[in-house]
Amino acid sequence: MLPMRLLIISLIIIAYSAIWTGLSCADDSDYLISVQFENDFFGGGTDKHFTHGTRIEALSKPIKLISDAADKLPWFSSERAMKNSNDALKARASLSIGQNIYTPEETFTKQLLLEDRPYAGWLYLGFGIVANQGSNRYDKIQLEIGIVGPYSFAEDVQTFWHSLLGLQEPRGWDNQLHNELGAVLYYEQARRFDQTDTVFDLEWDIIPHFGGCIGTVFTYAVGGFIVRLGSHLDEDFGPPRIRPSLPGSTYFRPRKGFSWYFFAGLEGKAVLRNIFLDGNTFTDSHSVDKKLFVGDLQAGVSVQWDRFRISYTQIFRTREFEQQDRADIFGSLSLSYHF
Repeated sequence: MLPMRLLIISLIIIAYSAIWTGLSCADDSDYLISVQFENDFFGGGTDKHFTHGTRIEALSKPIKLISDAADKLPWFSSERAMKNSNDALKARASLSIGQNIYTPEETFTKQLLLEDRPYAGWLYLGFGIVANQGSNRYDKIQLEIGIVGPYSFAEDVQTFWHSLLGLQEPRGWDNQLHNELGAVLYYEQARRFDQTDTVFDLEWDIIPHFGGCIGTVFTYAVGGFIVRLGSHLDEDFGPPRIRPSLPGSTYFRPRKGFSWYFFAGLEGKAVLRNIFLDGNTFTDSHSVDKKLFVGDLQAGVSVQWDRFRISYTQIFRTREFEQQDRADIFGSLSLSYHF
């Protein structure tokens, strides 16, 4: 029930704001909200491994105090000396809430499947700082705090939706990971390299990124890039994603009219800790032998109209643990609104 309630609340906020402010184009100094859904039904038509994710993130308008604080962080190296004042660092506060659901490939048995990944859920709150320096650079640092196990309500959510849609209900949730508080500190940086030439009168660019995280839920280092082809590419840094995935940006700059782009990207990840494969941190639980290196290939399309942006991404992820038979395929849908 949690994702549905959060979605309803978010849509009410969006609708109210649209009525209050109208559809005139806002500047770059307003609030943003993004609602994201990821599910292996999209493209894969399956119900296994990372089977569902829901995330809502809200960004404040740029705040001088936060910008000054970000200036002092070693990772947020400011580049304020640029000639264009629009490229000065602008930092926003970030607040998010989300839930991830993981299951083995076989969900029709109550038995513990030792060769497949554990049942698990992750319910979390995120707090952080998001900073952009014009359309050239994007930094994000965020702390997520939440709970793994029955108190994540992953079983309740999956069972509810399967019952509502008339699907076979998963039967092995009694084997899920135990309740455990978790925390993860993330840092990501992306750079946008503009291209002066065009392809068929369309713009194109490349956005490399790197980052990592440390915590009891995830610990990994990551690097990758996306390539985009379309119009008005300087409005954002790619569509947002749910971790652990290729990062995009909840941030985007509103503009009058219609813009769009296609994109494709690659990411490599060195994974030292993944609780959803390694099992509980402080108690014995079901676990599998994770792979140290995991890769993501993604492709999709993003469309923006005035204050709204909608994006769809198809993701292909290499095997995450030794006993896994094949790579995973799932999709991501995001709706963002600029107040």
